[in-house]
Amino acid sequence: MNMRVLIVGAGIAGTTLAYWLRRSGHEPTLIERAPRLREGGYVVDFWGSGFEVADRMGIVPRLREQGCRFREAREVSGSGRRIAHMDPRQVIDRAGDRYVTIARSDLAAAIYAALDGKVETVFDDTVHLLDDVGGRVRVEFARGGPREFDLVVGADGLHSRVRTLTFGPESEFERSLGICVAVFDVPGYRPREELVAVTHTQVGAQILRIALHDDVTMFCLTFRYDGDAPVDDVVAQQQLLRTRLRDVGWEAPEILARMPQARTFYFDRASQILMPSWSRGRVALIGDAAACPSLLAGQGSALAMVEAYVLAAELHRAGGDHAAAFAAYERRLARVVRTKQDAAVGLGVAFAPRNRAQVLLRNTVFGLMGIPLVARLAMGRSLLDPIRLPPPA
Repeated sequence: MNMRVLIVGAGIAGTTLAYWLRRSGHEPTLIERAPRLREGGYVVDFWGSGFEVADRMGIVPRLREQGCRFREAREVSGSGRRIAHMDPRQVIDRAGDRYVTIARSDLAAAIYAALDGKVETVFDDTVHLLDDVGGRVRVEFARGGPREFDLVVGADGLHSRVRTLTFGPESEFERSLGICVAVFDVPGYRPREELVAVTHTQVGAQILRIALHDDVTMFCLTFRYDGDAPVDDVVAQQQLLRTRLRDVGWEAPEILARMPQARTFYFDRASQILMPSWSRGRVALIGDAAACPSLLAGQGSALAMVEAYVLAAELHRAGGDHAAAFAAYERRLARVVRTKQDAAVGLGVAFAPRNRAQVLLRNTVFGLMGIPLVARLAMGRSLLDPIRLPPPA
């Protein structure tokens, strides 16, 4: 049965779903609140079942061209002295050539390009109201005129508008991890070390520096914060960063000074979304809208692609029975996703230790990871992805 499906959010999850729905004969429409594809954001280690989905879409060559493999991960003191280091390739080589580190925005752009202009996409708009009337969903938009669809899928991230309209306020489903995250990139920053990820970690905070392509450097700043983080106010967000991180040491003063010249800027709290169900009626959720694992989990992008692929496959298998498809999609993935969410809760110590004892523990573990055998024993199992994908539609 051919269905008209509105996908809210043109990020990684939404564009992946659009690709596979169109391939199986449906008519997806993408709507994105931003005026264009989003840029910036952090880099992700991309492997496992998500990599397999990308391979089936034919975009892996582009990902390899735009991504990289780091030769060193290094922890430094406040003076810049190397405390510990490891070669990530000693661990990730276990995944063979099916692994790449890439910016989230580059991954999303590669997926969108695979649509080849054959999926209707509306930028600079979002849903205002959803009315599931049984046989269809009536949708009112913030800018465009009303339309009707057979299904609506919320792929609109942690702060999902679709989730709020369908299930209720975000506060009912959010698990805050007590950490804020800021990511921005600037051109021409020095020092620059190719294929090296450098971190400096203090009690309650961490700064990560990574050299990207075209003489651009990305910074990821994480810090513990229990207050109300500023929302949609870049000036207030940057002032909070200056207040919280100005005394962290290392290159913090220089990094914060360059922040106003950033090409892109991202700020949010690190949170997870825990839903009792990922669907209601003719509306479903995927990606961070359904089950955000948080930045700390490190697999959100791959999970988003897997969820989109599985949902499309189950809709195809169900032959138009959306209720059966939604149930099968959740049954196949819910346990794996929630296990990854639970595991991420304890990883805050790696990004923002609570006390000096945790800083020492983190740096000791990091140093041990420089021993190849220890690294393979500690991280090898994490590269064994338990998700098994159904055949493509």
